[in-house]
Amino acid sequence: MVVLTLLDGVAFATLGPAVIRSYKFRMYPTSKQDALLRAMLDDHRSLYNAALQERRDAWKRGKQIWFADQDAQLTAIRAEDKDQARWSYSAQEQTLRRLDKAFKAFFRRVRDGRAPGYPRFKGIGYFDTVDHRNGDGAKWDSHPTQTKVYFQGVGHIKVRQHRPVVARRLTRIGIKREGRRWYVILAADQALPAALQMTGVMVGIDLATGPNGLAYTSVGERIENPAYGRASQSRLADADRMLSRTQRGSNRRRKARQRLADVHRKIRNQRHDYLHKAARRLVDRYDVIVAEDLNIAGMTRRAAPRPDGARGYEHNGGSAKTGLNRSIHDAGWGLFLEMIRAKAESAGREFIQVDPAYTSQSCSKCGHREAANRNGKFFRCLSCGHVDDADVNAAVNILKAGLALRDVAETAPREAHFIGMTSLEAGRVPSG
Repeated sequence: MVVLTLLDGVAFATLGPAVIRSYKFRMYPTSKQDALLRAMLDDHRSLYNAALQERRDAWKRGKQIWFADQDAQLTAIRAEDKDQARWSYSAQEQTLRRLDKAFKAFFRRVRDGRAPGYPRFKGIGYFDTVDHRNGDGAKWDSHPTQTKVYFQGVGHIKVRQHRPVVARRLTRIGIKREGRRWYVILAADQALPAALQMTGVMVGIDLATGPNGLAYTSVGERIENPAYGRASQSRLADADRMLSRTQRGSNRRRKARQRLADVHRKIRNQRHDYLHKAARRLVDRYDVIVAEDLNIAGMTRRAAPRPDGARGYEHNGGSAKTGLNRSIHDAGWGLFLEMIRAKAESAGREFIQVDPAYTSQSCSKCGHREAANRNGKFFRCLSCGHVDDADVNAAVNILKAGLALRDVAETAPREAHFIGMTSLEAGRVPSG
């Protein structure tokens, strides 16, 4: 698959003969294993927090601690702490690497002039994953007659494997806690699947929100938006209200928190299932899919306050912005685009993202651009009189921009930069 995007006027192409896919299966530990898994998370959380504290203290003294320095201390830590010694050494290395990645991301954001977000200490209940190397402290399908996974210090845990694992090799085996449920996540290194048969059809996609749907295509198709979060607002409000009435540390509060988490998990699972199916339909039908290259994080950032100079604030449209942000997150734009990208990669399709600037104001027939061309959902070109649905017109313009970008990459290969693709990593978006 080829993925094209435009950066500073240069076309970038991404190629890759292999992919990494993640598989997520539910585990069914016994009560004893459940306690051991919780103990594992807690000990890894303690290791993470201790490593973070060491880095903070070293910085105050004018020194800097690196991953290699902390990794070298693991042997001594395990010799002194029997609780830490019962878990996999390489898994503890992954926890230290997790902290190291957090610091690298922090310094990268500082260099880029963005809000840095210094790494935080992890409280109880806020450290839910542990990563293992396959064959080193963890082993998949460790039982001859039943699907199980083995973890050092825990033993063989029963797994409900609802689909086969296709892999040249498994690279990682992760543990993930979601409320009362436990999951195993496998990172599988796969050969690039055979491409789907060509259909000879291309499509552009214009994203939408709320009752306006999820997206519109250049062929006039509307992809509906179930808005599962909005549909479950009353259940979320009830669960949140019950949580607010409980006392901190009580059993009632623990149960109420779990009830709220269950509602959120249901919404998330519904959204993932729907987006997977919508992305699958697009990839099956079209050889080339062109979508908007949106800065979703920037679009959903809260409105900046406007001081009025008298110790107060002017109206900044924050309430409306909050509603828009909620609609964008509920629609799952970013997840939808990532799913299209992953499925296109596996199917040998082309997925192109373009700058959507002015695509909603430009006429798809004559190219005339004017803000007055669009009036809500209605588009009428003031130059040639072309009439269309505004979102469909934008989707046609997006398709044209993508094809133009594609032609640039094909006719000027010296200007294109080809880089290796790392695809979807473990714990990101499961394939399907």
